[in-house]
Amino acid sequence: MTIFITGATGFIGKQLILAFSEKSHALRCLVRKTSDIDFLKKQRCELIFGDVSDMPSLQKGMNGCDSVINLANVYSMWEPDPSIYYKVNVEGTRNVMTAALETGIKKIIHISSVVIFGKPDECPFSEECKPGSKKYSEYAKTKYEGDKIAWELYEKNKLPLVVLYPAAVLGPGDNKATGQYIQLLKQRKLPALAYTNSVMTWVHVKDVADAIIRAFEKDGNIGKKYIVGKEILSIGELSKMVVEISGVPLPKIIMPNWMAWICAYMLTTLANMTKKPPMWGMVLDQIRNMKAGFMADGCKAEKELGIQYRTVKLAIKEMLNNHIHD
Repeated sequence: MTIFITGATGFIGKQLILAFSEKSHALRCLVRKTSDIDFLKKQRCELIFGDVSDMPSLQKGMNGCDSVINLANVYSMWEPDPSIYYKVNVEGTRNVMTAALETGIKKIIHISSVVIFGKPDECPFSEECKPGSKKYSEYAKTKYEGDKIAWELYEKNKLPLVVLYPAAVLGPGDNKATGQYIQLLKQRKLPALAYTNSVMTWVHVKDVADAIIRAFEKDGNIGKKYIVGKEILSIGELSKMVVEISGVPLPKIIMPNWMAWICAYMLTTLANMTKKPPMWGMVLDQIRNMKAGFMADGCKAEKELGIQYRTVKLAIKEMLNNHIHD
């Protein structure tokens, strides 16, 4: 089969390409001219230059393909130009889904996120739970809007859709919020901890890649949703695991919640003025996410897709040792 993949140069995308290297499928990847494509060239992927805002490049890439895997998104807690969230996570999703319909794609795997659920009434929540009314970041709001567009096209236009909702993703090669946090702890550059009692569900990036491939290969699952993630840990427990593995001490200061909020407000305001990322990842959207936390139930992916979840401890070990290609 020929598979068209967006977001292949990203954190999850690289692991997906590596996992696909053991298969016999032909991979066609959408890449921007500014992307680092050396990795994809080594994996012998066919490259289509464009992006999710460019419909002709999407149509060109999907022509002749059997399936699409949509990983393209803006995942961050702060951007110098916040309009990029809507452009990619909402309009980009609409474009990918529309192009898939126009080119007769047989199955599209869309990678969403558990953050679109906010704080449902159920805890832990499952795929069938109604999302909570509040979303805690611009990323979450726009991923939710993109998710709605995809499901509307499934309902009204018979889009052959399967959606995965990864929990908080950990693993080698993570240069986003969690990866930065773990590296700051390791390098002893984090002056204090915050929201240590907030609880989240975590997942190894390789399990996400595995779930994508299994969802792609599984017959009869059009219209299905899969939360991907299992291990539930507080931020404090995750931090202790990092220092136990790395051998460095924990920061001695635990910042009160109100102080963390004030610091994040000040640093976010400064970042918006200077257009430079806030220090220590102290941005309001990140603090809102940490405060809210979430507990998601990824058992359905275990039962229906047959994935076997790796441990958070393994993910952290690989992050600290940077074993990207193991």
